[in-house]
Amino acid sequence: MNLDSWKSQMRKGAAEFAVLSALRDGELYGVELVRRLTGADGVGLSEGTVYPLLRRLQADGRLAARWETSDIAPPRKYYSLTPAGRKAADGMLTFWRQFQTQLNAIVRP
Repeated sequence: MNLDSWKSQMRKGAAEFAVLSALRDGELYGVELVRRLTGADGVGLSEGTVYPLLRRLQADGRLAARWETSDIAPPRKYYSLTPAGRKAADGMLTFWRQFQTQLNAIVRP
């Protein structure tokens, strides 16, 4: 088995959960959200993964988006959870905590 392939699949599987979780405390603009998910402290997703996922979550009704213009900066697109998105994020978090506990019980010596 290729370890890099396994890592990539783990990231892809967690991508939606990561996006929804990053927005649980409030809205973020696209570039800021991408930095959180792709940066050194992020989960290692690429911009090519994040932006299509944002569009899909918006189309599915789990994210809302709005443009904000400024006289001194380019327009920014802000994303936030809809009620359906919050419900999905809460459900994923509950599952994640249970899954993590169960997996840790197996992985730990």
